[in-house]
Amino acid sequence: MTGGASALVGRIREELKEISRTAERARFLTEKALASNDDGFWDGVALNLHSFYTGVERILEEIAREVDGALPTGPEWHRDLLLQMSAEIPGKRPAALSRETRLLLDEYQGFRHIVRNLYTFNLRPERLRNLIQHLPESMDLFHKDMEGFLAFLGGL
Repeated sequence: MTGGASALVGRIREELKEISRTAERARFLTEKALASNDDGFWDGVALNLHSFYTGVERILEEIAREVDGALPTGPEWHRDLLLQMSAEIPGKRPAALSRETRLLLDEYQGFRHIVRNLYTFNLRPERLRNLIQHLPESMDLFHKDMEGFLAFLGGL
């Protein structure tokens, strides 16, 4: 493994730990919101879901920059990044994300945009509950995809 690939593996592994922590925090705050009926906890859920996807996107940006040599640009670059990562680049790398993972992550990508452009008191708790419900599956699939990609990087 080259020095650059080794460093990328280390950064991805650290980011995966942080993503897991934010996902766990989002689930914990959801339980508090449901148990207490205090809407204020939903703000914390939203912030942690935003952080979860931001961490995912940081990993994908690193792969695009370091392995692909190109980040998408333009107004739809966030969505294009997911598409880029779910595509194999022949002779360069396998797909970093499965189609199933990409589709799940696209929901969080859209939510991240909402959190950045809406007052938190306007967020709908039912949307948050839906994202929380799919979070374990999203995390599992993303981790599985990243472990596969890390194995690919280890072979470089």
